Amino acid sequence: MLLVVIIAALIWGVGSITRTPRVLRAWATGFLWAAVVLAHLILPDGNEIRVATGGSAAPWLLLGGVVLMVLGYRTVLRRLRARARPSAAEGESAGPFREAELRRYARHIILREVGGPGQVALKRSKVLVVGAGGLGSPALMYLAAAGVGTIGVIDDDAVDGSNLQRQIIHSDADIDRPKAHSAADRMRAINPFIEVRPYARRLTEAEAAALVAEYDLILDGTDNFETRYLVNRVAVAAGKPLISGALTQWEGQVSVFDPAQETPCYQCVFPEAPAPGLAPSCAEAGVIGPLPGVIGSVMAVEAVKVITGAGAPLRGEMMIYDALWGENRKIRLKPRPDCPVCGASGLAKGGDEA
Repeated sequence: MLLVVIIAALIWGVGSITRTPRVLRAWATGFLWAAVVLAHLILPDGNEIRVATGGSAAPWLLLGGVVLMVLGYRTVLRRLRARARPSAAEGESAGPFREAELRRYARHIILREVGGPGQVALKRSKVLVVGAGGLGSPALMYLAAAGVGTIGVIDDDAVDGSNLQRQIIHSDADIDRPKAHSAADRMRAINPFIEVRPYARRLTEAEAAALVAEYDLILDGTDNFETRYLVNRVAVAAGKPLISGALTQWEGQVSVFDPAQETPCYQCVFPEAPAPGLAPSCAEAGVIGPLPGVIGSVMAVEAVKVITGAGAPLRGEMMIYDALWGENRKIRLKPRPDCPVCGASGLAKGGDEA
């Protein structure tokens, strides 16, 4: 058996030195394998050639099967990569994916629900994430890794040591740096093929509409109702889907608010901000460290689904996760005709308040 391995190695070694094409070397190695298998099938038991080559055809047939599987996988992967390359007839301005991008997104491209067209949609998409804290951290990292072409992140806060227990996009070296810039550096390190736009400032009424208009999808990971209502208003006015997450202590929730698709907006579900003290912040009530990772990751998954058209995003539904008891449930949400944000515009089509 060792002799056959040595002969195969010589074929490749000598062929490499003489610059023999890889196809010819592959054919020569294939003929050698076929000759060994044929010898085992024709020659009687105990023959010296059979003994010298392992005594049985089984391991050689198994080896051939493994090689065929590998070659088949590579062939399928090449075809999927070809599908992911936008054609000139489609007017693709961004051009085809680079080879490194195709390797990076290979596990997406082989998914039936995403495929090449879905990965192209991700590359073309622009997503704005409001908040680079506990929820924004995992969402931003996974959106970057998934290949979202342009990611904006707006946050006026600086990294504090107390953030590092859960805000995994930042590190100890980032303390006192603006969160938007710290997050942008990490995303660029994760994926150099995307564009990152950091805004180290607070989202204000004066600029919110213009900023949201530049993006296709908004993710809200903020921890105050004033900003949540502002983001909801401008997203509804612009007709942009809004993925909103929230958490406290051991529980988190996620929903996709998209009145343009006849589902409720954020203010349909939460008409008024709770009275002071009824909805304490993480700094006041505490939060278990991994929980933002769970909820922020779900927000990123929902973003990928909305962009690619895969599955059923959480439109008109809210997913609630209780980490303390390991429970997960969904509730239905309905638009309110009297909602001051989306009801008056005719986007809400009746129904009861959630």
